Amino acid sequence: MAEKLDRQAAWELFCRYNQSQALRRHALAVEGVMHHFALLLNQPDVETWRIVGLLHDLDYEQYPQEHCIKVQEILAEEGVDPVIIRAVASHGYGICCDIEPADQMEKVLYTIDELTGLVNATAIMRPSKSVMDLEVKSVKKKYKDPRFAAGVNREVIKKGCEMLKLELDYVIQEVILGMRSVAEAIGLAG
Repeated sequence: MAEKLDRQAAWELFCRYNQSQALRRHALAVEGVMHHFALLLNQPDVETWRIVGLLHDLDYEQYPQEHCIKVQEILAEEGVDPVIIRAVASHGYGICCDIEPADQMEKVLYTIDELTGLVNATAIMRPSKSVMDLEVKSVKKKYKDPRFAAGVNREVIKKGCEMLKLELDYVIQEVILGMRSVAEAIGLAG
């Protein structure tokens, strides 16, 4: 039987599989943004949204060639709720797995994962090295330049916005706000 994984246990599990400071900060950024969107969208299970954000790259450091596949096995062995397992895996849809984001939580994760990377890259290029004074127009300008943060898949962001039926500018704004809520933890407080 699947058990409810609390936030602390999720963080400890993530850290067991990921030593990289960059990956840990990315996990915290995505967790913060998922938390922000859960509140914004009046979701009843905010904690699940946070945990999905935190665990989404659990397998990335140790199993990069099996990303979004190996995580399903790991989480199942840990007795994690299948809802969390499916949501975590779905963020790799069309890239490294075939689980299409179906519900609101999965679609938000799919959309914001790459975008947090772009916001992070934009913020660290600023004199303040902070998300606290970052504006949508700055991120949008970098979004339009494919050479900047070239590893960020803009097609995924675009497709995710379409899935959510939300404008890119709105999603960027909310991602910035979500990252501001965890700015200290992710090293972007300035």
